[in-house]
Amino acid sequence: MSVTPSSDSTVRESYAADASGLHLVPEMVARPESVEEVIELLRRATADRMPVTCAGAQTSTTGASITDKGMLMSLRALDRISAIDEENRTITVGPGALVGEIKRSVAAAGFLFAPDPTSEEESTIGGAIACNASGARTFKYGATRKHVQALKVVLASGELMEFRRTNLEKNTVGYAFAHDPIDWFIGSEGTLGVVVEAELALLPLPAHVVGLAIFFASEELALRFVVATRESLTVVPRCIEYFDQRAIEIARTVAQEGMIPDDAAAMVYVEEEVGDDLDLTLARWAELVELIAPDFEPLVFDGEASLREARRIRHSIPSTMNERGSRYRDAGGRKVSTDWAVPYHKVGEAVRTARALAADKGVEQAVIYGHAGNGHPHQNFIARDAKELATIEGVVEQTLKHVLALGGTVAAEHGIGKIKRRWLPLQMNGLQVAMMTAVKRELDPFGILAPGNIL
Repeated sequence: MSVTPSSDSTVRESYAADASGLHLVPEMVARPESVEEVIELLRRATADRMPVTCAGAQTSTTGASITDKGMLMSLRALDRISAIDEENRTITVGPGALVGEIKRSVAAAGFLFAPDPTSEEESTIGGAIACNASGARTFKYGATRKHVQALKVVLASGELMEFRRTNLEKNTVGYAFAHDPIDWFIGSEGTLGVVVEAELALLPLPAHVVGLAIFFASEELALRFVVATRESLTVVPRCIEYFDQRAIEIARTVAQEGMIPDDAAAMVYVEEEVGDDLDLTLARWAELVELIAPDFEPLVFDGEASLREARRIRHSIPSTMNERGSRYRDAGGRKVSTDWAVPYHKVGEAVRTARALAADKGVEQAVIYGHAGNGHPHQNFIARDAKELATIEGVVEQTLKHVLALGGTVAAEHGIGKIKRRWLPLQMNGLQVAMMTAVKRELDPFGILAPGNIL
């Protein structure tokens, strides 16, 4: 069995872009259709000292899935979805399987795969594992990492290894970072090995979920409501999502006419898994809303079709911003997306400072939306040319310094990739970088995997 990488210019160009706005044309493209072909490609790459960057559906916002060095290896053909192991509540999948397809497959059998990146219909599970992706429901269920039970990984040498989560409640053997080697690869953005199979943990599918869109007269009130929801003893949300006025304007273009009030300045969207009494659940939310946002009637999304509509409206925001950013690529511009997070009770302060820093430099305010329940909203700027891009990136760096001063992180779900690599040293000290470099050197001694990602 042998696979020959393509050097055809049309093929190479078709893999030159992802959702980051960067454009990097690989020297060649390989499209393996089996684990054996992945092993062969990596053995040859190591022998030739050929850089290899893996890609799935190329929805990375950080440039992690594109390269202009060596070979791009597309894993889309490794898209097998196995039968569900109902006794152990797991499913085994290939890295090229789309997250949305996995979720539908397990839902049909009464199970839930909890991670829900907004791009789940276009993103692969391999990509989700590579950046430890999360989504709205991460508020309740956590990011991808905790839902991965086992991985098969091909190392740079071509050696196939399996790593299984121990699930121990106690373990004092050796250094903590060596207890579960599976976690080295989740979030490693393809720099330590190539994931060729994953065993995923499943949960029982909730019987009934209700969503509420709650509108506010100001951003300040909406972000106060986020904190109040986090600290409430009466409601149990599985997601708390925030949308500023610019995000609402985008949502109006795809929502039913009249669905979103004309005078709403901000919105918070929540979901809760309901027990036997929907009326009681809604009454508890109504009490909380009345304390902070009495001017607007919440919009209720009840039933699977209605929840899908809410998700479609939410997805319109990043997809619209991606489209806007792509218009300016030829002029040296693009969308600039932040991924910072702070402790949830500091999200209002972080957003106020971010807006002030942008205003001080004369930058058009970002669209702000996302996972405020985790202290993790996204800023989406549009840079129309290279000069504006440099100014916006300067604003982002100042914002990140303030975020770190609040006890936050520069990247909470999209990873570092190539775009955010410059900001990693703002958060990590030399010792931390040296430890990561040592692990990288041990697993990839010639540094051929995903050059430019993270380190």
